[in-house]
Amino acid sequence: MENNYKKLEKSRTNRMLCGVCGGIGNYFTVDPTIIRILWVIGAIASCGTALLAYFIAAVIIPEETI
Repeated sequence: MENNYKKLEKSRTNRMLCGVCGGIGNYFTVDPTIIRILWVIGAIASCGTALLAYFIAAVIIPEETI
């Protein structure tokens, strides 16, 4: 029996730094470039708090299984 639920994982194929934005883009079926742009805007607007959230997500979110 196969599980039909989505899992949030860091992308191995579509990554710039750690694959977090690629994984979020895959999870929501959105272009990862849009996620990256939103993350940069969030980092600027939050005075860098989004950068901290990115690196925490990079540690917490598991790697994509192939």
